[in-house]
Amino acid sequence: MDRVRLIFEPNMSAQERVTIKIPKPLYNRISKIIENTGFSSVTDFIVYVLRDVIAMRSDDPSKYLNQTEIESIRQRLKSLGYL
Repeated sequence: MDRVRLIFEPNMSAQERVTIKIPKPLYNRISKIIENTGFSSVTDFIVYVLRDVIAMRSDDPSKYLNQTEIESIRQRLKSLGYL
């Protein structure tokens, strides 16, 4: 099975990153899904989704999201009429 490597947190040093392998067809599908969105890469999307999943299981989402990300989510929810 073809696999593609994804590096989380591209602005972090090599010692602070890990490599995660996903099937190449999944990578290609995500790549198509994020076209014309605010995500600049498949990695950005996957990090966003994983943080969202983790935050749902956390009592304190700020442990996993920085203040800028929390504010961005609030603004998006507000623009969608949820807040």
